Amino acid sequence: MQQPKAALAERIAERRWGGDDPRALVGEMRRSVLLVPVADGGLWSVRSGGVRWICGFTDESALARFALHHGPGDQPMEYAALLGARIVDEIVPALGEPAGLAVDIATEDGSMFFPPVVGIVPDGVAVDSGAAEEGAARS
Repeated sequence: MQQPKAALAERIAERRWGGDDPRALVGEMRRSVLLVPVADGGLWSVRSGGVRWICGFTDESALARFALHHGPGDQPMEYAALLGARIVDEIVPALGEPAGLAVDIATEDGSMFFPPVVGIVPDGVAVDSGAAEEGAARS
């Protein structure tokens, strides 16, 4: 039986086609439970463009597409189910470097990136707030 499409995945599709309010998309991300692969005792992430991206998936199908290319062979991929708000409000600031959230990165035409900017992550770690730069200068 096919799973219903997650609300966040639907909002991403709407946004990618030019519709929907970006603030509504961020709100949906914050309310959504995302599946985040776990590797080596931490959350699976990648670095690109000077940003560390935590990878989250809207459902098991999206996670399975990712696991085909990045999983531990024939073993199931471990993951944590985390609220999007927890990822961007608690986990991102704890990383101590510019970090954001990448959703459904293995879904063709269905991925969305939530960068470390004001309105997505706390102002103190947002790269465009000035507060993050002040904190780095004090370090």
